Amino acid sequence: MKLFFSPGACSLAPHIVLMEAGYTFDVEKVDIPNKKTASGADYWQINPKGYVPALQLDNGEVLTEVSTILQYLADQKPASGLVPAAGTMARYRLMEALNFIATEVHKSVGALFNPAMTPEMKEVQKAYITRRFNALDKMLTGKLFFTGDAFSVADAYLFNVLRWCGFHKIDLATWPNIQSLFNRIGERPQVQAAMRAEGLIK
Repeated sequence: MKLFFSPGACSLAPHIVLMEAGYTFDVEKVDIPNKKTASGADYWQINPKGYVPALQLDNGEVLTEVSTILQYLADQKPASGLVPAAGTMARYRLMEALNFIATEVHKSVGALFNPAMTPEMKEVQKAYITRRFNALDKMLTGKLFFTGDAFSVADAYLFNVLRWCGFHKIDLATWPNIQSLFNRIGERPQVQAAMRAEGLIK
């Protein structure tokens, strides 16, 4: 199994889950602008969408899209407890959380990386992010993790995206529950191991 990644991109989430679930796996860095992997392969041939993450399975199949990869990895290691059992209401709540992160948090914060955004456009975007974070902070009230008392794939994904806030001068201290969750996840040994492997921390 091989994860194609770019340091600090949304591929960090499956990297964390691979570590948390105890997988033996390979990683290969992708030069996203040039669509080349570290070994010189044409990344377009691996993932026609051209972005990370991509997970190459042992049979050669390739999975893409963060929330799909996260659920696949956790489902193959049910003892990890990283996702609830399929068909349960708890699983649908997890899917609900993943969808919220993907469509409302990932996309809104990620949009700020667009070099074509003017300062005025960024302010409009940050106002949108503030509304979403206000809602998220309320959702996290009384919880240790996004979906309850146990760390799940949703937490890996949310942590990944919240890391980007520092680049855009979005102070998480404005939202105490979000800040607390972010710090709690960041202290996990396997989360730190994944970040070290990508050169994000020493």
